Amino acid sequence: MTIEYLLVESLADVMDVPEAVIVKSSRLKSVVWNDFDRIKKGDTFVAVCRHCKKKLSGSSTSGTSHLRNHLIRCQRRSNHGMSQFISSREKKKEATLAITNYVDQGQKKDDVLNLVNIRFDPEQVKDETNNTLNYNFDQRRSRFDLARMIILHGYPLGMVEHVGFRVFVKNLHPLFELVSCNRVESDCLEIYVKEKQKVNELLDKLPGKISLSANMWTATDHLESSYLCLTAHYIDESWQLNKKVLNFMFVDPSHTEDLHSDAIMTCLMDWDIDRKLFSMTFDCSSNSDYISLRIRDRLSQNRFLYCNGQLFDVSCAIDLLNLMAQDALEALCDILPKIRDSIQCIKQSREVQAKFNEMAEQVKVQSQKGLSVDNPSQWNSTYAMLGAAIEYREAFSLLQESDVGYSACPTEEEWGRTCVITGFLKFFFEVTNILTKTNFPTSNIFFPELCDVHLQLMEWSKNSDDYVKALAFKMRTKFEEYWDKCGLALAVSAMLDPRFKMKLVEYYYPQIYGAVAVQRIDDVVNCVKALYNEHSICSPLASIDQGLAWQVGSSSSGKDARDRLMGFDKFLHESSQSEGSKSDLDKYLEEPLFPRNVDFNVLNWWKVHTPRYPILSMMARNVLGIPMSKVASDCAFKSGRRVVDREWSSLKPATIQALVCSQDWIRSELES
Repeated sequence: MTIEYLLVESLADVMDVPEAVIVKSSRLKSVVWNDFDRIKKGDTFVAVCRHCKKKLSGSSTSGTSHLRNHLIRCQRRSNHGMSQFISSREKKKEATLAITNYVDQGQKKDDVLNLVNIRFDPEQVKDETNNTLNYNFDQRRSRFDLARMIILHGYPLGMVEHVGFRVFVKNLHPLFELVSCNRVESDCLEIYVKEKQKVNELLDKLPGKISLSANMWTATDHLESSYLCLTAHYIDESWQLNKKVLNFMFVDPSHTEDLHSDAIMTCLMDWDIDRKLFSMTFDCSSNSDYISLRIRDRLSQNRFLYCNGQLFDVSCAIDLLNLMAQDALEALCDILPKIRDSIQCIKQSREVQAKFNEMAEQVKVQSQKGLSVDNPSQWNSTYAMLGAAIEYREAFSLLQESDVGYSACPTEEEWGRTCVITGFLKFFFEVTNILTKTNFPTSNIFFPELCDVHLQLMEWSKNSDDYVKALAFKMRTKFEEYWDKCGLALAVSAMLDPRFKMKLVEYYYPQIYGAVAVQRIDDVVNCVKALYNEHSICSPLASIDQGLAWQVGSSSSGKDARDRLMGFDKFLHESSQSEGSKSDLDKYLEEPLFPRNVDFNVLNWWKVHTPRYPILSMMARNVLGIPMSKVASDCAFKSGRRVVDREWSSLKPATIQALVCSQDWIRSELES
C-alpha cells in the first residue's frame, strides 16, 4: 500500500466519503494549500485543514480568502504544524516575492492605533523556548514590531525593500505582508506620536523641576547640516536620575542666535515645560552664551526661574576639559608630527623594530607600554601615544645616531616640553574619567574636581618656562570664564552633599580666592538661603515642617489673590524663624557630616531623609539634577560634534527627529 493511498484513505475517513480522492498539490498555486488538502467527492471539492480537520469549501469559484482567514484563527496550529508549514514552503521555489495579504479583513482598522502602544517585553526576548502552541499571527502587530526594531537598533528604513530581508521574512512567515519604505516610515512616525504622548504625561507629573542640555550634531554626508538635540534631565519621584531626548531639530546655519533661541522656546512651550525649567546646559562658546542669556531673560520676565536665574545658565564641564586639552595639544603642534613619524619609522619593518628594541634594552627602558600612532579625533589616544613615546625617548635618540634614514626625533628641549604638557593631559584625563565613569553623575561630584583643576591651573601659571606659562594662562582664562558662570551652582550642589555641606566650600575657597574668600563664601550662603526660601514659599510641605497656619495653594480666593499675598507668605515664614523655630536648612547644616565612603549615593540619602527635610529635599531634587556635563561617557574624549547615522541623515528632518527621539524613549523603557 503506497503512502499516497494511506493519505487518501485517512482523508476519506475524515470526510466519511470512501470515494473521495485527493487533488495533487502541484496543481494548486496558492501557498494556502500548504495547510489544506483539497478533496474531490464526485463533482464537489472540499478543503480540509491539516491542523484541525475542519472542512471548508474547496471549489475554485470560492477563492482562498476564507481559507486564509481560517488559518489565522486556527487554534491547533502547533509548533509541529508550523514546522511542517515552513518545511513545505522551502520545497517550493517561487519566482516572485509577492505575498498575499492574510490579514483578517473583519478586524477593525482602528485597532492599529492600539498596536503602537505595544511594549517590547525583555523577558519574552530572553526566552528562546517561548511556547507558540497557541500562536495567532497578527499582521499589524508584526508591522509595528518591525518599525520598533528599526528604531531601536538604528537600521535603515530601506532594509524592508532589500531582497535578502524580503526572502528571509517570506520564508520565516509567509503570512506577513511585506511593507514598503514609505509604509514603515509612516509606522515609525505613528510610534513617535504615541511615545511622545507618554513622555508628555511623565513630564507633567514630575515632582520637581526639569533641566535641559543642548547638543549640536552634524550629518554624516552633509557636514554643513546641523541638528540641535534638546534633552531633559530630572530626578523622578523614586529619586532616580533620568533623561529624555525631547527634540532633534534641523538648524539652518544661516539662522542667527535669536532664531535659535526662539526655536528652543517654541520647543519648551510645545512640551509645556517653560514653567518647570530650572537650568540649561550648553557648550562653552560665545554663541551659546547669547542664546542661554536670551532664554533666561524671557523666562525671568514671567518669574519662572529661581534666584532670578542665577543658577540657570550652565556650561558643560567636560566640554571645558576637552577645550583645555586641545589647547595643550595645539602647543605641541610642531612636536606631534615628529613623534608620529618616529613611531611609524620603527613600525615600518621587523628589522627596524628589532633594532629599536635592542636600543631600548641598552638604555634600560622598563616600560611595558606599546608604541602606536594615535587617533587625532580622540585626545586620550594622543595622550597615550605621548606617554609611551616619552618613556622611549632615549631609545629614539640612539636610533637617530645610528640610522641616517631616521631624522624625526624631537630635541631635548622638545622632549622636556612634551613631558610637561603630557602631565597636563594626564591631569585632564584623570578628572574626565572621574566625572564620566561614575554611576551617579549628579551635580555634587563636580565641585571638588573642578576646584582641583582651578588650583592646578594657578600652579601651572607659575612655571619658569615662558612657553608653558603662556599655555597655562590661555587655559586658565577659559576656565575662569567658566567658573564665573558656573561656580555658584557648583558650590550649592556641593552644599547639598551631606558628606561635605558648607565645609568643602570653606576648604577650597581660601585656596582659590585668598583674602576675599570670606565674601565669596557669604555669596554661596546667601544664594542657598534665597533658594531655600523660594522653595519653602512654593512648597505644599511648608506648613508641615514650619508649623505655619498657611499652605500655598489652599486659598479659595483664586490665583490673583495668592500672587498678591506672596510677600505675606514670605514675611510669615521669616518671622516664624526669627521666633525660634528651626528650618530644614538650619537642621541640615548643624548636624554632623555623613561619613565618606566609596559606595555613597547622594540620591538614596535624600530619598531616605525626605521626611526629615521636606523643603530642602525639594531643593536638592532640583539642584542635583542639573547636568553639569552633557557629554556621554563614550564621547568624553572626542573632538567635534556627534554625527547622525549615515542611513538616517538622508531622511526628512521630521523623520530624523521621530527616529532619534523614539529610539531614546524605547531604549529607556527596556532599561527600566
